[in-house]
Amino acid sequence: MLQDNIRILKQSNQPILSIIEGNQVVFICEETPPKHEEEVAVNTEENSLNEEVSVKLEPFDIGPLPLTIHRARQLLSWYTMSQNPNMPQVEAHVLPPLWVRCDMSDPAGVSWLGAETVYAGSKATAVKLYTVCCKGATTDESSFMTMEQLKQEHQNRHSSSAVGTKGWAEYNLFCSVKEESLVIDSQSSVTAFFRWVNVDKVLETPPLSSTVTLHIKVTVGDIRSPLYQTYRELEFLLTLADGLRTGEIEWLEPLETQSAVELTRMLIEDLDKVANAVPGQNLKGSENQKAKTDSVLGYGTMLMERGDLDFTEQLWERMRKSVTSYQDITDSLKLVIKAVRFGQIKPWVHRASSSSLSKLIVQSYQQQVDTVPLTGLTPAIMLLELGLDKMRKDYINYLVGKELTTLNHLSYYLSSDVDLQEQVIRLKKLHHLLEILGTCSSFLNLPHERLFFFTQSCLQYYKAAPYNEDHVFEMQFKPALISHFYQTEQPMSWGVEVSSGQGSREVKTSFHLSDKPLVDHITFDSDLPLEVTVSAENEKAAYFRTMVCCSLANFT
Repeated sequence: MLQDNIRILKQSNQPILSIIEGNQVVFICEETPPKHEEEVAVNTEENSLNEEVSVKLEPFDIGPLPLTIHRARQLLSWYTMSQNPNMPQVEAHVLPPLWVRCDMSDPAGVSWLGAETVYAGSKATAVKLYTVCCKGATTDESSFMTMEQLKQEHQNRHSSSAVGTKGWAEYNLFCSVKEESLVIDSQSSVTAFFRWVNVDKVLETPPLSSTVTLHIKVTVGDIRSPLYQTYRELEFLLTLADGLRTGEIEWLEPLETQSAVELTRMLIEDLDKVANAVPGQNLKGSENQKAKTDSVLGYGTMLMERGDLDFTEQLWERMRKSVTSYQDITDSLKLVIKAVRFGQIKPWVHRASSSSLSKLIVQSYQQQVDTVPLTGLTPAIMLLELGLDKMRKDYINYLVGKELTTLNHLSYYLSSDVDLQEQVIRLKKLHHLLEILGTCSSFLNLPHERLFFFTQSCLQYYKAAPYNEDHVFEMQFKPALISHFYQTEQPMSWGVEVSSGQGSREVKTSFHLSDKPLVDHITFDSDLPLEVTVSAENEKAAYFRTMVCCSLANFT
């Protein structure tokens, strides 16, 4: 029977337990935090009667609390008895593994004790007992356990002549960047996780025969990003969409000194002058020259220019940089519609354009222009349509132009058949995808084949998943593709395990090095900071040391 000061939680996100148990849910036993809700009498001098006022202190989170090693062993013995089929007086239940937080007060420095039942079919035949010991951070590699010591520790617990070894390591690839000009977002991360067999020494560099999985998380909007200008464009579009959704809008600081109406009038006059100077001239050529400076998608040293901005896209470019009110939008669109209706300009627009203004321009070719009442939210909706049309074509230009996908695979993201807010969400997903691809292509310099398959998987993911910048995208490839990143760097974490036995009766002894502690209920005494820069030349990383031992206790 549990004491009042002990609680059991169901969790699956503890760092060291995730390494041992994988993603399965486990019971975690810990001390119940004390209650901090109490009332304190405060003397108020401002009150002429000097009354005492009762103030309620807010509870605060002191984090998980461990138990003593004695209590932990007692709890594990109860768990083991409950799983033993040879004890008929105890009703058997199928339970998840039990892990107990320990306070490291014993000489071995035990931070966790765990127990996991082993089954043969539906019958419990044994229990695995785990011991996790931790030590603080150090740069002294002579204090690390050697492979010979780790194998001996395993042999002392398990009399098996045949043992295998497996290693793993995780590298932060951004740490290897030395140039200030390259994109590094503090909220973004690119890590490589290696696995290999036959480990020769502790902290060895993963061999080229390893399997490696790249974990990529990119947060958009970093000013250092090569896609930052495109993000600014998207930011205005999102601001406009949010304003239509909520009824209120906080206008961004304009990027142009001239007003939106002035810039619109200048665009109309420029087209009018070209048409009058050379009657019958195809306006697409002149617009191309303007477009080259209006829309550029860049990835580090890679640039992709759009040389085919039509009239509506050029109008969007000017308005997004200068609009500061709904009235700006209304007045600018009035100028355009008037010029189109009376034949002052006959601008060229993309055939696939779906915006309301593009349709009016096409109608003007036959001298038939519908009347559009520019009242209420209609002008803002029309401007949002221009932005969606233009930015979708930008993204098509890159993805299809670089042969990373096809229009058919982009149909979900390009559809204008859904409502405007859903179109905005899909465009936002597409931008996030381009930020990720920009990292992979310019920073990692991955080959086209890997980028192609990675693009397909990302596109497929975002068809069903909501927008999420915290999602970690994964890609597998050969270590040789990124060997220049990790072979001269020190890992964030490194581990090795010695194992024997098979199936559910396999037992392991493992040793872990990590730049952050793998337990969250212990404060380690160390003069070193918890986060240490490991990319500087000739600087050794400081690692926390963790060892996990496993014993197999049979019920028969």
